[in-house]
Amino acid sequence: MIRRALLAVALLATPALAQEAPVVSERATFRVTTFATGLEHPWGAVFLPDGSMLVTERPGRLRRVTPDGRVSAPLAGVPQVEAVGQGGLLDIALAPDFARTRDVFLCQAAMVEGGALTRLVTARLSPGHDGLTGLRRLLDATPAQSSGRLHFGCRIVFDRDGFLYLSTGERNERARAQRLDDLGGKVIRLMRDGRVPPDNPFIGRPDARAEIWSYGHRHPQGLAINPWTGSLWEAEFGPRGGDEINVIRRGGNYGWPVVSHGREYWGPRISREVSAPGMEDPIHVWVPSVSPSGIAFYDGAAFPGWQRSLFVAAQAEPGLVRLTTDGDRVTGEERLLWGKARIRQVVVGPDGRLFLLTDAPDGVILRLDPA
Repeated sequence: MIRRALLAVALLATPALAQEAPVVSERATFRVTTFATGLEHPWGAVFLPDGSMLVTERPGRLRRVTPDGRVSAPLAGVPQVEAVGQGGLLDIALAPDFARTRDVFLCQAAMVEGGALTRLVTARLSPGHDGLTGLRRLLDATPAQSSGRLHFGCRIVFDRDGFLYLSTGERNERARAQRLDDLGGKVIRLMRDGRVPPDNPFIGRPDARAEIWSYGHRHPQGLAINPWTGSLWEAEFGPRGGDEINVIRRGGNYGWPVVSHGREYWGPRISREVSAPGMEDPIHVWVPSVSPSGIAFYDGAAFPGWQRSLFVAAQAEPGLVRLTTDGDRVTGEERLLWGKARIRQVVVGPDGRLFLLTDAPDGVILRLDPA
């Protein structure tokens, strides 16, 4: 059953949110605070050990936001990006040993000979938090594509063993998702220095790229490690309907476009089949679409009733989705702040409060505080 939170008054993604009445949800009551303003299409965010945040802006800027919400000038040393269509400077992640190494990982759209592609880079954050040094390219999701600037994917996550996972979109060329000699429409697994782990599923196959961990993906923009099972979860944009939550298995084929719950934007079904032998089924599907972007598991202390929830940033039906989970199953859904703001990413803060990045030219970071 889908439950929607009850708002005492209408909400808008503006600084006025700080004065709004509490929101009553199924298992928590919270207030919405506008934490930071003045961001242009914020896309990815991570917390630093000092409680500040690094936030990417899709046009190609990286900023630091202090614990009291002040936004810095753009940091130096950020790579040049292809900021057209859905491209730009997208996700950011810290190395598991960031406190020692200060290593940062970024995903971006890049222009190369032959067209645009998804690129993974790494750099080191300066001691003064004002720039990046030692920028190095780790992977280009080749082949480049000259047509269109859609479906770059571009989420990054590290697992418990320190392996890096990167999602890539199929660039709106559906056949790329099923091709094993192509890095579009995949979840990629690497060592942090860009090398391929020796236990990746397609090692040694001349017809396949060794970087691939799973395939058959359309436009995956959510990745998170389940803190209770250690499994990798993914959120994926469908077309008109057919958005998915998947548990990513080694070597799994997730079906796009051979099987799908979605429809073409002009009406007919993408496929007559929603499941097929040899292909992994999603554990949760939305029809109609909510357009799921960033995801985060909740294991914080600020909202005890939300423990073991997966939060999903939603865009087509703008708001925040909370999925209740049991192990690697989804057991329920609740919709929060529905219809109020396109949310690109959701991040759990060090004290358990939630931070939401709104996808807008005048984007803000919203904070959910216990009421």
